[in-house]
Amino acid sequence: MSGPILGRVSERFDVVILGGGSGGYVAAIRAGQLGLRTAVVESDKVGGTCLHRGCIPTKALLQSAALLDQARDGHRLGVNTGEVSFDYGVAAARRDAVVDQLHKGVQALLKKNKATVVAGAGRIDGPGRVVVRSAADSTDIELEAAHIIVATGSRPRGVPGLDVDSHRVITSDDALFLDGVPASAIVLGAGAVGVEMASFWRSAGSDVTIVEMAPRLVPLEDEAIGAELRKQFDARGIRCLVGTTLDPASVERSDGGVAVTVRADGAEQRLEAAVLLVAVGRAGNVEEIGLEAAGVAVERGAVVVDGEQRTNVAGISAIGDCAGGFQLAHKAMHEGVIAVEAIAGRDPHALDRNLVTRTTYCTPQIASVGLSEAEAREAGHDVSVGVFPFRGNARAVVWGDAGGFAKVVADRSSNSVLGVHIIGNEVTELIYGPALGALLEATPFEMSRAVAPHPTLSEALAEAALAVSGEALHI
Repeated sequence: MSGPILGRVSERFDVVILGGGSGGYVAAIRAGQLGLRTAVVESDKVGGTCLHRGCIPTKALLQSAALLDQARDGHRLGVNTGEVSFDYGVAAARRDAVVDQLHKGVQALLKKNKATVVAGAGRIDGPGRVVVRSAADSTDIELEAAHIIVATGSRPRGVPGLDVDSHRVITSDDALFLDGVPASAIVLGAGAVGVEMASFWRSAGSDVTIVEMAPRLVPLEDEAIGAELRKQFDARGIRCLVGTTLDPASVERSDGGVAVTVRADGAEQRLEAAVLLVAVGRAGNVEEIGLEAAGVAVERGAVVVDGEQRTNVAGISAIGDCAGGFQLAHKAMHEGVIAVEAIAGRDPHALDRNLVTRTTYCTPQIASVGLSEAEAREAGHDVSVGVFPFRGNARAVVWGDAGGFAKVVADRSSNSVLGVHIIGNEVTELIYGPALGALLEATPFEMSRAVAPHPTLSEALAEAALAVSGEALHI
């Protein structure tokens, strides 16, 4: 902490940031780089949900699961490991070590950029004023600020009538820190959080059933992605009940687990498992932070902002999950930079929703940017699509995992790339290339003429771009 603040003595800053998560701490770093005196108010730990209860611990466990799956399948490549077992305790300890290392890194970055971290729960208390209830002694700390950035993040969304007990009925926060791997699990919701936990638990030996109200898995992704994921999940033994609803009133808990009733096409069935994971999305933290009293507009649970992340109230900005849109750490980081640069008079470019990459780390992985095929058609584009399966890619075949594909959605009339969607082994590492191409307004021709090294998965992107005009070479 730089320059601790005690008691009710007011201290003035150029910027006070409510929340030290992904968006908040990056905003503080950028503010420090621009010479702005900055305070970060955080009630828990800097790094926020992503670092401590979301992205990072989840991916640490999924990395263990990926290695476990590779070890089991090693005989196909001539590597015989004998009986393979999974030690959840060791995986959990490594998860915690990864989080701790990165947490120390965030703390060091804030110190380097001279940000003052104020431990406690903050609220806006009039123009240019933030009051923090100190985490140390419950006294109030007053901060004055020329500008306030709201970066309070989000929390797991609940289901009306379904009480979470953190034992039998759990959220993603609970799921990450169970004492062990449940013998069986029902996962309510097939978005990124749901399919990632389902994938991890299945690799670790659980019997997993996914219940999703939409007609396909990962309903916010391209329809073809959902179909391919369903096919591969089925092959892994993950039971997928799509177009299915769960009756909250039917939930029964016991010492042995939980039982629920689900409905699809008028038929009911009873499901039983050790735990029920509620993974139906996240709700922005917009309550009890003084927004209403300050007159800040909030619509459908999100703070309303313009292209520079400013709210309708002068001197107050908002970023990240609480500001709506994609609830992604990297989106929050970019918004943090935009908000601070606007405060500093830098005239930043607004973040284009179609340039925000999305990644999901289940097995197989999913990565996308831009419009899905259905979204492109609904927007009135003259759509042309190119698809290249990884079975035609040498690296995927060598790797021993050739499932999935790369898909390019283009506009035939304007010759522009509207979206790129990939599913397969380690494809989250591929999406930055298409994102850079989208920023530079690359055409399918330009994507196909960029020279990809051989043999790599990246060749599939060039082939998918060629496939837009029916000219793919290796399929």
